[in-house]
Amino acid sequence: MDGVPSNGKRGRRAVRPDPADGPVAEFAHRLWELKDAAGDPSYDRMRDELGAAASRSALSAAARGRELPSWETTWEFVRCLAVSRLGDNEAVVRADWRARWSAAREAAARAPEPGSASASVSVPEPESVPEVEPASAAAPAALDRRRLVTVAVVVVVVLIVAAGVAFFAFDGKEQPAAPPPAEVYPVPGDASEFVRDVSVPDGTGVRRGQQFVKVWELRNTGSVRWVDRYLQRVGGSETTADCRTPARVPVPTTEPGRTVQVAVPVDPQGAGTCKVYWKMVDAAGKQTLPTARGVYFLVTVAA
Repeated sequence: MDGVPSNGKRGRRAVRPDPADGPVAEFAHRLWELKDAAGDPSYDRMRDELGAAASRSALSAAARGRELPSWETTWEFVRCLAVSRLGDNEAVVRADWRARWSAAREAAARAPEPGSASASVSVPEPESVPEVEPASAAAPAALDRRRLVTVAVVVVVVLIVAAGVAFFAFDGKEQPAAPPPAEVYPVPGDASEFVRDVSVPDGTGVRRGQQFVKVWELRNTGSVRWVDRYLQRVGGSETTADCRTPARVPVPTTEPGRTVQVAVPVDPQGAGTCKVYWKMVDAAGKQTLPTARGVYFLVTVAA
């Protein structure tokens, strides 16, 4: 029994799903995060006090992570917490969670059935150095050497570029202190590809206060499974208007070779242009694809 019973005593604590168990479990994990942010009300309170138009059992099942809930149940779960309890904008919340639910449904439809032959996937091989055959499972030493070579190449390239920048930037005058570089965490075999703008194409005109949700579609082109990844807003934005966004948004778990849609709610303020860049990071905020080009949205904001 979950939540707080009608007598006010808390019952047995629900077991929360592990987001690494698949797209449905990860989606339920995000519902739990929202529930925690709203003060972790019981399912009875969600219905009686916050107005969720879904049964207690349906709300509880949605957070269990065994089956993807219907959009109607998902929306009632989210609406009563994000809109009624936290006071977030209903249109932005609905668009954001609809995109998350659709991405989870698409990922779940592609996921192999438990126990099937395709479900027992071996650990992915890391990205090979050009002209070198991939290592076999019988050659772990060669695999480790390739990983070290890949990381070493990245480090050498970064040092060479940094040295070149320092040489050409120095003109005999004292230079201002450079900001510390973003912490990166290159993962051998990790790669991504921008597929398309799902919503709000670049150059779209919006009005001040006209909130919208930007959605990108990305493809995991590497051999590494994306788990607990996020898109994080980074510096270098070219903007004369104030486009307010979360600092980072979650990337649904994505298998190698699959595509995923990532949504960012945006609240434009002021007049001008907003071009805001985003890079993929892990749960600790470290960039996982430091050499890959980030994504961005570009809108023109009218007063």
